[in-house]
Amino acid sequence: MKNKKETENSSPRRRGRPPAFDRETVLAAARDTFWKHGYDGSSIADLTAAMGITPQSLYAAFGSKAELYRETLDQYRRMPRPEPGNPFQDKVDTVTTFERFLTNSATIFTAPEHPKGCMISTAVLNCAEENEPIANHVASMRLQALDIFTTRIERGMAEGDMRPDTNARSLARFLGAIVQGMSVQARDGATTEELLSLMSHALSELRKYQAVIAS
Repeated sequence: MKNKKETENSSPRRRGRPPAFDRETVLAAARDTFWKHGYDGSSIADLTAAMGITPQSLYAAFGSKAELYRETLDQYRRMPRPEPGNPFQDKVDTVTTFERFLTNSATIFTAPEHPKGCMISTAVLNCAEENEPIANHVASMRLQALDIFTTRIERGMAEGDMRPDTNARSLARFLGAIVQGMSVQARDGATTEELLSLMSHALSELRKYQAVIAS
């Protein structure tokens, strides 16, 4: 018969360690909750119910609701796109770059397997004062996207497929507004085909700034 010490050594007691879970899986559940209800609209109870973990496990793994939200935004940006690759880095002309990007956006914003719209472009536009750091974080992500758009248009100007007198920043803001509008309309029920039709008007405007290549 084992003595008490031997029994304790052979069967160590768990000291409040949370059960193991797949981080990407629970992040996806939290991502979709935030995506659907927004940051302010997603309570800890909503999040833990979707994630299948306890509040204690959430705080132990992610630190806070704000940190969890930041991780879900990062995961959102890692989601696979219908058309693979990065159009902003691929060796294609500027209009093709934005055509591919906007086509992917229209498809993602209206996909049936997750909430509608864009998790970033229209996220946390209004929030409680104590959540302003989160609002600022999301705004910085939108500004990063605007910088990417601007840089790609400037690259087109340098490579000769966009007119040299193009106002790259202004055109980038126009395209950013198109993305935000597509997100809102997807949330309101617009279909993929309707967003693609909207996108065609944006591309027509973008083509006005293509350089005329002499034959």
